[in-house]
Amino acid sequence: MGAIGTGVAVRHAAAGVPPAPAVQEAGHGEVAWDALFAPDLGLAVWTLLTFLTLLFILGKYAWGPLLGALDARAKRIQGDIDEAKRRREEAEALVAECREQLADGRRRAQALVAEAREAAEELRRELEVGAREESRAILAGARREIERERDAAVEAVRREAVEVAIAAASRLLEERLDGDSDRKLVMDYIDDLARPGGAWT
Repeated sequence: MGAIGTGVAVRHAAAGVPPAPAVQEAGHGEVAWDALFAPDLGLAVWTLLTFLTLLFILGKYAWGPLLGALDARAKRIQGDIDEAKRRREEAEALVAECREQLADGRRRAQALVAEAREAAEELRRELEVGAREESRAILAGARREIERERDAAVEAVRREAVEVAIAAASRLLEERLDGDSDRKLVMDYIDDLARPGGAWT
């Protein structure tokens, strides 16, 4: 009997099953294929019991922890996905806030530029008005000064004219006119000449 037949006989003896008929060996030490594939009830029972026992052991000690580990890993992955989503939403919120702040900063900068332009225009207008008023004041002062100088010059000319007239009259009359009444008479005459329609105007 070959090695396969010996193994089958040992399993049958352990299970209390009467041994099957001996496997007939073919010529040259080969096992007959008909005996090899013949149904064996004891072997089937033991195979089923072994499979169920293995299934129970795997279900209790292997599949539970394996499924738990897979479930924990799935939960961890889902947590990572949720965390990534949360962070992405936070990043998008921060980006939106930064954009809003940037737009607000641009609006403020534009407002400040417009304000500065308006202030510069107002200052230019004020300086222009001040310069005009100052130039007018300078011109008015210059006119007053010119009028004073002119009046002083006219007064000086009048006095010189009086002196010249008195000197000329003294020579002509061969006497000196010194009295206040004589001077007043000459000044009145010169004033008459300086009036509109007079000889000097």
